[in-house]
Amino acid sequence: MPYGSSYGIPYTYAAYGSSETKSQKTDNTIPFKTPSNEMTPVTIDLVKKQLKDRLDSMKEFHKANEQLHEKHQQSRDESAKTIERLEGSSGGVGERYKFLQEMRGYVQDLLECFSEKVLLINELESAMHQLYKQRASRLVQRRQDDIKDESSEFSSHSSKALMAPNLDSFGRDRTLYQEHVKRRTAEREARRARRRLAREQSGKMADHLEGLSSDDEETSTDTTNFNMERDRILKESSKVFEDVLENFSSIDCIKSQFEAWRSKYLSSYKDAYIGLCLPKLLNPLIRLQLLTWNPLEDKCQDFETMLWFESLLFYGCEEYDQEKDDADVSLLPTIVERVLLPKLTVLAENVWDPFSTTQTSRMVAVTQKLINGYPSVVHAENKNTQTLLKALLLRMRRTLDDDVFMPLYPKSVLENKNSGPYLFFQRQFWSSVKLLGNFLQWYGILSNKTLQELAIDGLLNRYILMAFQNSECGDDSIKKAQSLPRQEQHFCACIGRHFLRLNYRHGVWATLALRTFSVPLAFKWEHIKQIIKLLSSIRALDHAVNVANDHNVKELKILSEGK
Repeated sequence: MPYGSSYGIPYTYAAYGSSETKSQKTDNTIPFKTPSNEMTPVTIDLVKKQLKDRLDSMKEFHKANEQLHEKHQQSRDESAKTIERLEGSSGGVGERYKFLQEMRGYVQDLLECFSEKVLLINELESAMHQLYKQRASRLVQRRQDDIKDESSEFSSHSSKALMAPNLDSFGRDRTLYQEHVKRRTAEREARRARRRLAREQSGKMADHLEGLSSDDEETSTDTTNFNMERDRILKESSKVFEDVLENFSSIDCIKSQFEAWRSKYLSSYKDAYIGLCLPKLLNPLIRLQLLTWNPLEDKCQDFETMLWFESLLFYGCEEYDQEKDDADVSLLPTIVERVLLPKLTVLAENVWDPFSTTQTSRMVAVTQKLINGYPSVVHAENKNTQTLLKALLLRMRRTLDDDVFMPLYPKSVLENKNSGPYLFFQRQFWSSVKLLGNFLQWYGILSNKTLQELAIDGLLNRYILMAFQNSECGDDSIKKAQSLPRQEQHFCACIGRHFLRLNYRHGVWATLALRTFSVPLAFKWEHIKQIIKLLSSIRALDHAVNVANDHNVKELKILSEGK
């Protein structure tokens, strides 16, 4: 068989399987065809045409990609502009968030610090108040003991008074009691002698009346103990913030933190009500600086010159157009209301002595300063102010009930002006007159009704008028009537109504006494003129006219004018 003829023979599997299998394979075979000679011939033009078509297709695809690229580039530029616009319109939200987070952490640390230190500050403040209270109570108790001792000494029942300790349920020894009385008497007389010597050296002896001076001299032991305890408290106060950074213990540093918040982000500052929180936040540091502040003492520093006051004076005042409801404007008034008024209340309850004219004048001055300079203090609904006024009234009533004493002696006993009972009676009278003047210093601060209850009903009618009835008619009565306080014109009329009958009666008594005893006529007229001046000074003009008519005093106008 020729070699080329094998391409025409079909391929079978006859040699490898059964006849059935061979027949199946034979049916499925595909004969191999000879390549056709009718294919399209490949020419140069055909290749060039296909390449050109390919190039055109690539160009179109490239053009589409360029358009897409330009579109993406334009979108990118717009996105960049949008980012810039959003960053510009965000107002520094990132910086603001960072700053507020830092302030949040600072405030939390500050509150944690104060939560530990406030307990120490409270203890130191209580210790200082207790120290002042003990000294004041010691002086008041000494005055009460001196009055009791003198009253028992000059009483007609002095022997029974000395026997009282034997009847004491506590079993106190009479001899020991007498020794205490003798020691107190010696100390009392020594203090009076030193005051008398000081008045003589200063040239004030002629104008002085026994009972007008305040017996507030302390022993050297008491003074030393007081100063030692005071120094100890001050030393402990200096250690309160010694382990704390300045940012958490200095008012200036704390103030600068919140001033930065206010200047940068005022809206969030107001939303957080920082202006309302600052007084309470700064309270511990201010109380620590006011630890030894006592306006009842001499040379006490004015609170408006203290460091905390000067530091906070212009807080929040950097803006020229402040809002009326800005809480920072009332920062200092609020601090004064919440810090100074409670401290004054404690001093009024436990330290202030209404018998002391100096302490009363200082207490009145600082109270009047707060009323005139800080409107929130005089607000009708201010609870701290109401508490202070109640404390003042309670202290005055307690003094009136516990410390005022007017002895009663027969006129025969008071005839001897060098006797002990006479001097004791005079001293108690003038101390009551001094207390009356101290009460009247509160005119304009306390209501007239309250002052009338204390000064007129409680002191004048109950004690001073009783002393007038036991006084000798003449110069002594006129001198006492002239010395009664008449500071305020409005209140003077109220006092005058209570003095009218008394003064007129003393005028009659003086006239009868002068008629009974042979005295020079000029001396008689001098008494009548003084009575007329006194009645005119308390606005009792009708009674002055009656006295002048009764005694034929023609120069009434000149006398009423005090010439």
